[in-house]
Amino acid sequence: MNGLESFIPIILIFVIMYFLLIRPQQKKIKEHKNMVDNLRRGDQVLTQGGIIGKITKVKEGEEIEVELAKDVKVSVIRSTVVNVLGKTEPAKK
Repeated sequence: MNGLESFIPIILIFVIMYFLLIRPQQKKIKEHKNMVDNLRRGDQVLTQGGIIGKITKVKEGEEIEVELAKDVKVSVIRSTVVNVLGKTEPAKK
């Protein structure tokens, strides 16, 4: 029984680390993936590089086209979008 008692603090440390570090990180990743999957034309976004622009085209795969200024468009990878600043409503059918 003495050997098992010496492992209890180590097990408790792993449990605490899971709830304080691993679980919140997994939740944050899941929320980011959900946000990126729901990007649509007209949304105003902020990229990891600090670029703010409006989505003009959602391309197949991982690319989106973002308009920075009038007639200035760049293609960015979806996963580089950090935040959606302005969300558009879905088009009515």
